[in-house]
Amino acid sequence: MTISYNKLWKLLIDKKMNKTQLMTKARIGTSTLSKLGKDQAVSMEVLMKICTVLDCNIGDVIEFIKE
Repeated sequence: MTISYNKLWKLLIDKKMNKTQLMTKARIGTSTLSKLGKDQAVSMEVLMKICTVLDCNIGDVIEFIKE
C-alpha cells in the first residue's frame, strides 16, 4: 500500500492556506513537510496536529492506495 496526501493539499486550497502557513500553525518542521510532499509516512502526532489546525478527521488528509 502507498500513502497519498492529495486530500491534504486539496483541503489546504479549500481553506485558502499554503504549506508554510500549515507548517507554522501545526508546528511541524520543514523535513516533515517534505515527507508529506513526497507521500512518505509521518507520525500519528504530526497527523493529529494537522487535523487539529484544519479542524478535520484523519481520513480528510490521508488516503491509503492499494497497489
